[in-house]
Amino acid sequence: MTVTYSSKVANATFFGFHRLLLKWKGSIYKLLYREFIVFATLYTAISVLYRFFLTGSQKRFFERLSIYCDKYAEQIPVTFVLGFYVTLVVNRWWNQFVNLPWPDRLMFLISSCVQGRDEYGRLIRRTLMRYVNLTSLLIFRSVSTAVYKRFPTMDHVVG
Repeated sequence: MTVTYSSKVANATFFGFHRLLLKWKGSIYKLLYREFIVFATLYTAISVLYRFFLTGSQKRFFERLSIYCDKYAEQIPVTFVLGFYVTLVVNRWWNQFVNLPWPDRLMFLISSCVQGRDEYGRLIRRTLMRYVNLTSLLIFRSVSTAVYKRFPTMDHVVG
């Protein structure tokens, strides 16, 4: 479930923005702290091993190994990987936006397919649109916390 900080971001000042970065629930720190601890521990262990326990010839071998690994790491350009990642994120966002249920499109389809200028045709069109709005509400209620707060129970939906 997505954690929203919209109200806190809207009221944040320039000098108070650092407090938003320290929020734990749903933050980037919560997502990455395990990997950071593993990285820092391994980096410290390798650094201590290199500085205090290796002999001169072992240090030269380690340096040659590092240069060899760096040479092959340059074969994968970071800009290409970053561009691929950004393209993937934007495409996912755009697909989510395109797949949002818009009741207007369905309303035009219903009004063109359900014929009748009398009271019965109008009642059928109105009932079908109420069902469409109800399904949209139920979908948004299961996805959005703001909609769920507005309609917490089925009694609120009926009201």
